[in-house]
Amino acid sequence: MQITQQRYYTPEEYLELEEAAEYKSEYIDGQIIPMAGGTANHNRISLNLSAALNFAFRQQDYEVFMADVRLWILQKHTYTYPDIMIVAGEPEYFNNRKDIILNPQIIVEVLSKSTKGYDREDKFQAYRTISTFQEYLLIDQTRVHIDQFSKTGKKQWMLREYDEEDDAIALVTVPFEISLQDLYNKVKFELVESEGESADVERLG
Repeated sequence: MQITQQRYYTPEEYLELEEAAEYKSEYIDGQIIPMAGGTANHNRISLNLSAALNFAFRQQDYEVFMADVRLWILQKHTYTYPDIMIVAGEPEYFNNRKDIILNPQIIVEVLSKSTKGYDREDKFQAYRTISTFQEYLLIDQTRVHIDQFSKTGKKQWMLREYDEEDDAIALVTVPFEISLQDLYNKVKFELVESEGESADVERLG
């Protein structure tokens, strides 16, 4: 990710610029950083999971938000757009703006090549400053692989990995389970068998 300009923007300036911008950007402590564009696989995974979550929670007190809703991380002076957020109970909005959430319990990021390091490290560190945040999913879009972090105590998190050997993934902090086949439904993986040969495509679901 590249910073648009080496100057400081106030959060108010960022929000004003973002309203008129053609593409979404994150705000990190005074700097505006354009977000990487999505892929078809990224979109498929986000839709598969958000649709299943929304259906599962229709009679429960949880709400699902997708990437068009911002998250304000006060301690890190950061605005970002998580791929999926789950809020328990009523959502808390920043300054009564219905496009800025403050209290996610679960955050999901679908990993991209250009942002996977940031999602695993700096962004995760920022998310951990949110008092309501208890669970984090990192979903690979190039293979069947998911890292699930769940909070077990103050400054303590547990990691569970899922891959093609697993049938389903269950969230720890809310009652929800989805099969990996449904999560990766219609996702196409590119496989390069050997040097000089063209890539083949493997499809799950």
